[in-house]
Amino acid sequence: MTETGRLLIVHGPNLNLLGTREPGIYGTQSLEDINELCRTTAAARGFAVDTVQSNHEGQLVDTIQAAHGTAEGIVINPAAYTHTSVAIADALAAVNLPVVEVHLSNVHARESFRHHSYVSPHASAVIAGAGVAGYRFAVEHLAALLRS
Repeated sequence: MTETGRLLIVHGPNLNLLGTREPGIYGTQSLEDINELCRTTAAARGFAVDTVQSNHEGQLVDTIQAAHGTAEGIVINPAAYTHTSVAIADALAAVNLPVVEVHLSNVHARESFRHHSYVSPHASAVIAGAGVAGYRFAVEHLAALLRS
């Protein structure tokens, strides 16, 4: 299928350590494994992807803002910023693109501080606890949403 649009995949802090960081919670696949899954899934649906990972909140905000006019939608795993970043939530609201929020673990089955998301009100869907497959689900959902 010919690529006709772009999706932005945003990975928050500490996700660069996937594969070695707490594999009992986050699995053994690397961030590059996830990025390749997103590229393959998106390409099959006519989309290219740009991927960004940062441990710095401001860089994530800048990346989200830059998506306006260049991406059709955003898949984001804000990681720890899920629970703390009004700035990321505001950036998502400002660009007014469809968003799918992803978490590898089921954040609702973990510590109580992980139960609140500043991002969720800006997302058309939230996928939590499906592991790496959650990214595939997110790309598939976003592609279907954009094509409908």
